[in-house]
Amino acid sequence: MAVTFTVNGKPTTVDVPADMPLLWVLRDVLSLHGTKYGCGSGQCGACTVHVRGRAVRSCQTPVSNVAGAAVVTIEGLSADGSHPLQRAWETLDVPECGYCQAGQIMAAAALIAARPKPTDAEIDTAMNANLCRCGTYIRIRQGIHHAVRSVAATKTSEVK
Repeated sequence: MAVTFTVNGKPTTVDVPADMPLLWVLRDVLSLHGTKYGCGSGQCGACTVHVRGRAVRSCQTPVSNVAGAAVVTIEGLSADGSHPLQRAWETLDVPECGYCQAGQIMAAAALIAARPKPTDAEIDTAMNANLCRCGTYIRIRQGIHHAVRSVAATKTSEVK
């Protein structure tokens, strides 16, 4: 089945089975390896991408569900790693092993798009389903707050 959708701003058509998980289309067909396979059952969040602006588990999303949709992977968050979350992760040395971090960043990006100034409770709720076996949850929360402050500071300096 041919499925047409947009990936990281580029129109894309793939000819794959309609029930093929989006994760495998991204990794194996389109060679976008930033999105990780973690559990295959939507429990860990390593495969989180944005579909139509919402964070979704790509391992549980059939490619047929994204026909006509805009999909953003970690590679599409920013071309040069300059997204405030990516910079915060680097500045604060958030990851330990790093395997889950693409999914963590994508979930966090969806959160701050919906809630530009999230509270700790909102961060905990939004990030609760993204697992980190290294336990960097405190640094992840700090990274989100750092990115929010960075965006606010940029907006303030642009107004001046």
